[in-house]
Amino acid sequence: VFDPGIFSIGDTVCAPGKKFAFEGIPTFAPEHFAKVRQVDTMKRKQFIKGISQIAQEGAIQIFQEYNTGMEEIIVGVVGVLQFDVLKHRLLNEYGVEIRLEPMPHEYIRWIANKDEIETNKIIGTSDMKRIKDLKGNPLLLFVHEWAVQSVLDKNKGLELSEFGRW
Repeated sequence: VFDPGIFSIGDTVCAPGKKFAFEGIPTFAPEHFAKVRQVDTMKRKQFIKGISQIAQEGAIQIFQEYNTGMEEIIVGVVGVLQFDVLKHRLLNEYGVEIRLEPMPHEYIRWIANKDEIETNKIIGTSDMKRIKDLKGNPLLLFVHEWAVQSVLDKNKGLELSEFGRW
């Protein structure tokens, strides 16, 4: 199937007028996070194109803080070598040099009941960070595992999941 850039991992292609959907593919939680920005602001288009393409391939996951654009993004990976691959590919395939600023966060949780909870009213810990994925799904980043349970204890009814589905 030729992809003009509209298909993603997990998409289902079927006959027109037919509705069919598989259960979503689990998105495994990254364990390493870094803030990423391009060195040369004139290469913004190449940066966005490159980072989006690499994320579509499943090599990295991209997140944003609320009320920010793509100037600075948060990249999540399972292994730290993926940061080196990202740096290398962006420079060699897209001509974009990036700066990576490692973050202390190691735990990410998707808000499982996002339609029932107001994200901005979640009582968190001092090191918790509210972010969203590229589809707008709300997530929480934590430095310590105990902080996850602390946030659950402080917010009755909040449901967190280690895995997202796309």
